[in-house]
Amino acid sequence: MSEAARLMDRMYRRQRHIYDASRKFYLLGRDAMIAELQPPVGGSVLEIGCGTGRNLVRIARTYPEARCFGLDVSAEMLDTAGRAVARASLGHRIRLARGDATAFDPAALFGEAAFDRIVISYALSMIPPWNAVLAESAGHVAPAGALHVVDFGDQARLPRPARWVLNRWLAGFDVTPRHDLPRALSEMARQARRRVRVRQLFGGYALHGVIEWDHGPM
Repeated sequence: MSEAARLMDRMYRRQRHIYDASRKFYLLGRDAMIAELQPPVGGSVLEIGCGTGRNLVRIARTYPEARCFGLDVSAEMLDTAGRAVARASLGHRIRLARGDATAFDPAALFGEAAFDRIVISYALSMIPPWNAVLAESAGHVAPAGALHVVDFGDQARLPRPARWVLNRWLAGFDVTPRHDLPRALSEMARQARRRVRVRQLFGGYALHGVIEWDHGPM
């Protein structure tokens, strides 16, 4: 087991039981991102860092013809996700696997070469080699697909005291907003000659970025 896996398991061994109840108040923008996914009928959706499975269950219910997959490095979180999937009676449509988001083989884990939509929700701010996760994820997007990222934003329009409190609080959970994320997404799209959209939400509290492979070269 990698050091990253040990750290995540240690962090979430107890937190996983209250994760969804506590995080729903501040992991903003997730449901709006899910509403925009619009995978093709029968298409595939992979969530990187799927955690408790909350997003995957919502994606599967929103798009009943989609095939859903979840990857996480934490066995503790995958146990919770498996229970959530079973409670929702979605085990036939959601597959989970343990793996390192910086380097994984989707064919070996899921029997899939690529995915129509890949989602990364509030995971990059918890993974130190987050640029490697972005690059690895982009490499597994299908030719007519899209990569969606939602995470903490640039905080540009938040009052200074609010920014200070937010960042002190996040630091207590080993969460680091990636203020360079818009540039990284734009550079990745430029190199791949694809379109990118980045929106700061709620005064910069959250960010939703999309790289689209379905419009052809720019």
